[in-house]
Amino acid sequence: MSLTVAAAPPFEGLPGIRYGFFGSRGGVSTGIYASLNGGHGSRDDPEAVTENRRRVAQELALDETALLSVYQCHSDRVATVTEPWTRESRPHCDAMVTGRPGIGLGVLAADCGPVLFADAEARVVGAAHAGWKGALAGVLGNTIAAMENLGADRSKIVAALGPCIRRSSYEVGPEFPAPFLEQEPDNARFFDTGAKPEHYQFDLGGYIVSQLEAAGVGGVYDTGLDTYSNEGRLFSFRLNTHRGHRQYGRNVSAICLTAEAG
Repeated sequence: MSLTVAAAPPFEGLPGIRYGFFGSRGGVSTGIYASLNGGHGSRDDPEAVTENRRRVAQELALDETALLSVYQCHSDRVATVTEPWTRESRPHCDAMVTGRPGIGLGVLAADCGPVLFADAEARVVGAAHAGWKGALAGVLGNTIAAMENLGADRSKIVAALGPCIRRSSYEVGPEFPAPFLEQEPDNARFFDTGAKPEHYQFDLGGYIVSQLEAAGVGGVYDTGLDTYSNEGRLFSFRLNTHRGHRQYGRNVSAICLTAEAG
């Protein structure tokens, strides 16, 4: 049985591409990490996380050491991957690109937006962790530019947004809209009036999709899944926080090139 929680139809049938948006089911972790927690940065049992990541890698037909993640820091930085690294040597950034087959690019999220990219013709893939800070700073555009440096054509890149927190679940304070409105006044469309005075409901998914469309990629798909309202299926940082937990599991989203394009 597949561990994935969502499909991206534009990726289906692309030659030489494997991908997956993975949720919280199908792993070995327990408690608030139950069960497919992919984050070594959590306080989960490291051996359980390693087994969970092995299962994700297996689903993508990868060796567990070939499923890579970075030290995510809500930045706009992108790493170009030419060979596997260890957990200790992983770079501090929020996106990866590669043209090398057999390397899985895995981003972790528990409300932030995981975005997978592929140019099947150029055989270049990418993955980005886009929280509001990284998305506002330009991590998505930088990922596309890094793919172009490897030979991709942005008009042929397909991008897919995985599960993230959605507008109805994402209340923000009165100070939140300012940097978005400074970037572009039309970004006001991503904020609805919240239940509390001077609070807003922020459409992170809509903002990410708009950034991808403005960058001129060939296709954009949004899975539409809300991490907050899918308890038992997806991890959510905000839901755990509202329940008094300081720790949380991480959903894995990953993509790779296969050895053969066909």
